Amino acid sequence: MNPESFDYIIVGAGSAGCVLAARLSEDPQIRVALLEAGPADSSVLIHCPLGMAVLAQTGQANWNFDTVPQVGLNGRRGYQPRGKVLGGSSSLNAMIYTRGQREDYDHWASEGNTGWSYDEVLPYFKRAEDNTRGADAFHGAGGLLHVMDLTSPNPLGQRFIEAGCQSGFAINTDFNGASQEGVGMYQVTHKNGERHSAAKAYLTPHLSRPNLQVITEAHTSKILIENQRAVGVEFLSKGQQRQLRTTREVLLSAGALQSPQILMLSGIGPTAHLQAHGITPLLDLPGVGQNLHDHMDVVQMLTGPQLNDAIGISLSGAVRLLRGISQWRNQRTGMLTSNVAEVGGFIKGEASEATPDLQLHFVVAKIVNHARTLVWGHGVSCHVCVLRPLSRGSIRLASADPRAAPLIDPNFLGEPDDLLRLIKGFKLMRKLLQQPALASLGAESQHSARAQSDQEIAQFIRNNGDTIYHPVGSCRMGTGSMDVVDARLRVHGIAALRVVDASIMPSIISGNTNATTIMIAEKAADMIKAAGA
Repeated sequence: MNPESFDYIIVGAGSAGCVLAARLSEDPQIRVALLEAGPADSSVLIHCPLGMAVLAQTGQANWNFDTVPQVGLNGRRGYQPRGKVLGGSSSLNAMIYTRGQREDYDHWASEGNTGWSYDEVLPYFKRAEDNTRGADAFHGAGGLLHVMDLTSPNPLGQRFIEAGCQSGFAINTDFNGASQEGVGMYQVTHKNGERHSAAKAYLTPHLSRPNLQVITEAHTSKILIENQRAVGVEFLSKGQQRQLRTTREVLLSAGALQSPQILMLSGIGPTAHLQAHGITPLLDLPGVGQNLHDHMDVVQMLTGPQLNDAIGISLSGAVRLLRGISQWRNQRTGMLTSNVAEVGGFIKGEASEATPDLQLHFVVAKIVNHARTLVWGHGVSCHVCVLRPLSRGSIRLASADPRAAPLIDPNFLGEPDDLLRLIKGFKLMRKLLQQPALASLGAESQHSARAQSDQEIAQFIRNNGDTIYHPVGSCRMGTGSMDVVDARLRVHGIAALRVVDASIMPSIISGNTNATTIMIAEKAADMIKAAGA
């Protein structure tokens, strides 16, 4: 096999890229190259579920991006962590498996995206899934992605569920079933007490395939375009500039922050913006980098002497951690198998809402500054985010240097409706945390407790809110003048080039985005195979 020529070149070994590499290389006659800017996923901190807390401290395997100053956050810069490692952000995330609502996908289809209704994407969710609960109308068994219930849940999670019931919310045992509404335990992408990232699920079992070449530490600088057709990729590796050529397609799976950046570096995007950075425009595609949006989130904490079951920094916490390390090493059970955000819920800000518009994540630890700041003592945190924000932002180039971080502007709280919904969510979250099941253990920290009026809560949100790590939409799928790819994920105006990742979502789904990104790649793999047949 000629190592410089492949049938398919995949840029980015995150959740989507790993799926594509596995599915396309199933045919031994198809040659696949997978490029990843980061290293292999060899760190034990990736595979141990609770290791993500240490990864947050070290910045390991992470692009560690920041936003531009956000007007809606009183000029603060937000934090945008993204995986820089095999598995991408699925090697860093909280491993929560949610899919959103039926209405999310039906809305995509109603905008002209044929084939993307809920009934049409459900088979791909099921094909990906190996759920330990077994197969049913909503779930699959035998797929490559292992989905399960936590084996050693923290008892404080049940306290949260009880408090949710005391607040009037229903218990939901399956957020991915017939109805999303209610509070309950999240299922997670774990297997045998370890994180089951997209790399572990899809890529690692197939690294020995002779027709699959994975190149790590390979920073893609641009897609090579000839006669309006993608013919290869240029990348930096060990200080050297290299190229690969494709006989079929280039598949861009660098994520919502970097897929549009690579397109623009390649001359595909808004002409004036490209020219401003000295890049020769090859195709004026003004929607590249537009429509960026994310789940905006704000946190309340409970602290108190009765919260010692929470993960925390203290003498007793150190003893529990040492015991947990031994338990995980020997049995792959115990506190180190926690995904920290073990329970949560999907609720309505107003009873008149047709479906939940808010999501709760209950974290069995104090979370400050995205876990990058250590805080002494024990406590719990509760997050609330708006599921379908109206605010839209952008990705832009900072320079023509491919190693420069893009300019990331989610435009948080750019639309007044997002703030109004978040205020409602903040108050509902406070009401839940004040129920007897939790109030008997601790009290809301003064940091947020001082915010009581709607105006004070709004100011608290502006001063403290940030992402819950779900950027999407910057290479929007659709048929309009500002859309980037069609319903088969082909870039408008450029042959042999597709974008396959969360950036293609026309609008964000109502939940954590990793399962949907994997579904997108499963569906894309079938479309790519059909085109190449």
